[in-house]
Amino acid sequence: MDKLTSMTVFVKTAESGSFTAAARMLAMTPQMAGKHVDALEKTLGVRLLQRSTRKHALTEAGRAYFEACRRVLEEAAAADAVALAQTAHPQGTLRVTAPVAFGAFRLAHEIKAFLADCPDVKIDLVLSDRQFDLLQDGFDVAFRIGALPDSQLVARALAPYRLVPCAAPAYLAAHGTPAHPRELSQHVCLDYAFDSFPAPQTWIFKDDDTQIEVEPRGQLRSNDTRALIAAAEAGVGIVLAGEPNLAPSVAAGRLVPLLEAYAAPVRPMHLLYADRRAQAPKQRAFVAWALACFGEAGNGAGAGAPASPRVRRSPRKPRASRTPRS
Repeated sequence: MDKLTSMTVFVKTAESGSFTAAARMLAMTPQMAGKHVDALEKTLGVRLLQRSTRKHALTEAGRAYFEACRRVLEEAAAADAVALAQTAHPQGTLRVTAPVAFGAFRLAHEIKAFLADCPDVKIDLVLSDRQFDLLQDGFDVAFRIGALPDSQLVARALAPYRLVPCAAPAYLAAHGTPAHPRELSQHVCLDYAFDSFPAPQTWIFKDDDTQIEVEPRGQLRSNDTRALIAAAEAGVGIVLAGEPNLAPSVAAGRLVPLLEAYAAPVRPMHLLYADRRAQAPKQRAFVAWALACFGEAGNGAGAGAPASPRVRRSPRKPRASRTPRS
């Protein structure tokens, strides 16, 4: 068997913890992945992995060999990159994952420009609010909204993901319009449910330097922003969602932005990918495009993007508080 291929299989198995996960990333069967590692162990005369039904773990010899293999593979990939950089152009399949709402409302809308510029690249786009492990699950690039855990991945900052509260005119006519974020506690709020990781169940606004936290109350929660927006349009309650996601509904008059005098919640947004010196041309091209389209410079809006319902800050002045009906 090819030694570099066997070393690659070994490294992927050690990183992912199983032959099955390594095989999925390398487009081979788990049985073939096992044969590659068996061949290495036979040649070296040492056991590199402790097999188990749950997870394969490195032996002491395996840990030392793992680090050495990673260096060898990095050098080999760097050597290939030197030659390929002269003539290579973006091609092949790129696996991308993104949050459901961002992917459906923004990424899918903008991706046409990238595909036109890179006609030999195919995008395998997986929309999920689950935070995948890029290495174990075989993704090249990931969009993430919210705070990032520590990892070995490269994180490039994008324009923050700004949230806006909105409600249907019919709901406001029936229940009144909140004048202060704290009045939301007396309204029906349509809350987003994070289904794969814990997140604070509060809506946070700012009034100058004062932070205002509101616990949303209502009968409906969902892990799909599209469902919450549809419910808000039907007059069920007040939704808090990303500006681009709400843009069509606001433009059509189906929803009305609320609490425009207060700083709306903002979540950080990043583009993640593995730190590899020999980054594939398709990945380099996509990262460059994503930073230009969704980065700070572009303010997260590419050519042809729908206008976002921007909140205009009105001067602070005393307001008579109206208590909405429940």
